[in-house]
Amino acid sequence: FAREVKDFKKDALDLLADKNVASQKGLVEMFDSTIGRSTVLMPYGGKYQLSETQVSCQKLPVGNNKFTNDASIMAYGYDPFVSEISPFLGSQYAVIDSIAKVVAAGADYSKMRYSYQEYFEKMTCPETFGKPFEALLGAIKMQNDFHLASIGGKDSMSGSFDSIHVPPMLMAFGITMVDARDVISTDFKKSGNYLYLIKHNPLEHQMPNVEELKENFNFVHSEILAKNIVSGFALGFGGLFEALVKCSLGSRIGFDVSYDEKEMLAKSYGSILVESKKPLDYKNAILLGKTRKDTYKVNKVKFSFDELYNANFTTYTKVYKFDTAAKNEPFTQEVSKKVATYPFEAINKPLVYIPVFPGTNCDYDSSKAFIKAGAKVKTTVFKNQNSRDVLASIKEMKKWIDQANIFMLAGGFSAADEPDGSGKFIANILNNEDIKEALRNLLKRKGLILGICNGFQALIKCGLLPYGDFDCLDITSPTLFRNDINRHISHIASTRVCNISSPWLKGFNVGDVHQIAISHGEGKFTCSEEMAKSLFARGMVAFQYCSPDGEIGVDSQYNYNGSVYAIEGIISEDGLILGKMGHSERYESNNFKNIYGDKDQNIFRNAVEYFRKK
Repeated sequence: FAREVKDFKKDALDLLADKNVASQKGLVEMFDSTIGRSTVLMPYGGKYQLSETQVSCQKLPVGNNKFTNDASIMAYGYDPFVSEISPFLGSQYAVIDSIAKVVAAGADYSKMRYSYQEYFEKMTCPETFGKPFEALLGAIKMQNDFHLASIGGKDSMSGSFDSIHVPPMLMAFGITMVDARDVISTDFKKSGNYLYLIKHNPLEHQMPNVEELKENFNFVHSEILAKNIVSGFALGFGGLFEALVKCSLGSRIGFDVSYDEKEMLAKSYGSILVESKKPLDYKNAILLGKTRKDTYKVNKVKFSFDELYNANFTTYTKVYKFDTAAKNEPFTQEVSKKVATYPFEAINKPLVYIPVFPGTNCDYDSSKAFIKAGAKVKTTVFKNQNSRDVLASIKEMKKWIDQANIFMLAGGFSAADEPDGSGKFIANILNNEDIKEALRNLLKRKGLILGICNGFQALIKCGLLPYGDFDCLDITSPTLFRNDINRHISHIASTRVCNISSPWLKGFNVGDVHQIAISHGEGKFTCSEEMAKSLFARGMVAFQYCSPDGEIGVDSQYNYNGSVYAIEGIISEDGLILGKMGHSERYESNNFKNIYGDKDQNIFRNAVEYFRKK
């Protein structure tokens, strides 16, 4: 699996840019990775979210008032070039690669189960029939050697067009259970930690050394449980150099290591790069060096952060763009910190009403957040199969709004975001005369309204934000428009608290920075400069996008959708209505473990405390 090395620095950078190694961040962010309030590891982690995660790790779904750290963890393995040489060997390393990734993230491999995705050229002769047979023999050998079972799979034997054929493919998907508290991520944690290669030494003809791998995997797992190993990366197509770079980019914690240059770029499936807080005493642990802040050095060859970043992140940017072109002036005027008080009797368990519209998908997450904060929650499904359903649903909505203390519009893709824009279906329902009357009465009795993502879009498009009432919209009104990046973006954004003049914001301090999940295609808050300055002057800007250190307007990359003045959320002038794009409801303990900072933006607790008069 060795590669020829002529000029180490050039060859290493070329390898980072290889299509099999280059970052696919722009593609990954098109998929909603945080829905379900269960994500243990984000696809990219570290302070700057540039360290690639190798596993999918999700906590199991449980009831609204329950909590668990039980999580599934899954990884895949496949190398088309190894499989072209030998489908038998390729399928063995597909299984091993998936095991190594799961182990590097903190799980015990011994109860993993497998599903195989097989894809081969059209079966026309004994040789072509032999390829899937070889691959299956290799996979079964690994199952037997590691005492693991396969529970499913899918095969296709039609990957041919004229003389063009797919490479032999048996992709192994391995899954098992893990305690979310034990999961570690790929990003380096601290300068000065030890870097080791837990080396797999193959047998003759590159056959896997299974007994050695078992020992290695068990050692790594035990050291993770002992809290000594704090990051891990299973070596893949790009070898040790790929692992070092991808672990270092996330928080700009680099490396100063010594190792054979040819081995540095070689494939070494089954080997794992680990970062340890203390020296490791193990026969297959090769000390490479240490982590170093802003240093990227192999032997005497030095790299800059920009060289590594550009090599790994530019290959696919023309196809999957991920850096916004937002150009906004910073506007950070600090407005009123005074919190208004409202006259009503204290309510220990306020009632939250969440209608579930066609396309709503954040109702469970929102319910859990409010229930954990101490509220009662009522949800109803808005039916729209015919006109009778719509009228009955409106009647039911009005009944529950009249009883509720808090009305929430949860996120989702209302009516598939048609026609021509998000939130319009919900906005039309809110503009029904009965619903308008019920919401006006809710505000008169000093109840609260919240809209997140799709819900924020609906509040903007019916006029409740920023005006606090209906029938106020005109051509100068703010709106939410398609992201500047021109695609859906799923990410963890840094947002800064701009004021606390609202029950929703009372528990915060001006300047607090939170790390909040965003997931939207139309989240760009847009309005005239005059309107924006008016919102700031009247204390109606709740949150702005910012850098992880709380700076606004310094670097456009943190204003992910291109919102004017980096506005992420606003409140009504009386503070009773809050709308925001960030999904505050998606965080709970041991979610987003590879994201750093304050992830608990508990607007839900603030609202409950408001009704408790605390």
